[in-house]
Amino acid sequence: MPIETKSDEITHHISQQFNNDLDELRNQLLAMGGAVEKQVSDAIRALIDADSELGLSVREKDTDINYMEVSIDENVSRVLARRQPAASDLRLVIACTKAATDLERIGDEASKIARFGISLSEQGEAPRGYVEARHIGSHVRKMVQDALNAFARFDADMALAVVQEDKSVDREYKSAMRELVTYMMEDPRSITRVLNIMWVLRSLERIGDHARNIAEYVIYLVKGTDVRHIGIKRMKAEVFEDI
Repeated sequence: MPIETKSDEITHHISQQFNNDLDELRNQLLAMGGAVEKQVSDAIRALIDADSELGLSVREKDTDINYMEVSIDENVSRVLARRQPAASDLRLVIACTKAATDLERIGDEASKIARFGISLSEQGEAPRGYVEARHIGSHVRKMVQDALNAFARFDADMALAVVQEDKSVDREYKSAMRELVTYMMEDPRSITRVLNIMWVLRSLERIGDHARNIAEYVIYLVKGTDVRHIGIKRMKAEVFEDI
């Protein structure tokens, strides 16, 4: 039987300073999430619009994301040392540090997309795959947004929806890759350009994976059950019994 935790149980404690410490940690994570979400959005727009200047801005801001992760890790260490949290408090701290790691990796993938976008814009001709990149990019950006909203609201049902969406992104990614491989075989002159867009699609697919990870941490935080690697069918049966 999963241990479900209400949001007020997570955010309310006898010690007001402890409340403040946990609020600060959670707010740090959500601020990092907002910055990362913008990085993803800007990277996709830089690619589609062949905007090298915006692409360079995305790459330069990746350092800021890295510093945010370090700051969150330092804050986690302070909370663990001073408060020695248990139960739902400890789950919140663990979820924050794990989610920060995934957010940093999303930022890395956004930086890669920006780099390939700059290279493609310099080549001039838009390759095949831009339509797929726009569509999958919009999909994974929404996944990141929803995962962060689920974290902000302690909403396990919204998190489950994000986990389910990752399967859809995987199908779209595999379909797009098959089409691009066929296109390269038919037109070998396009290989270099299309390979770049394939790497973009790979980064987008990984962003979806990281959004799913964050959603799984929300489920762990709220339900008290580690749902990594158990599959959606089993997750619904064992953790979301009322669905």
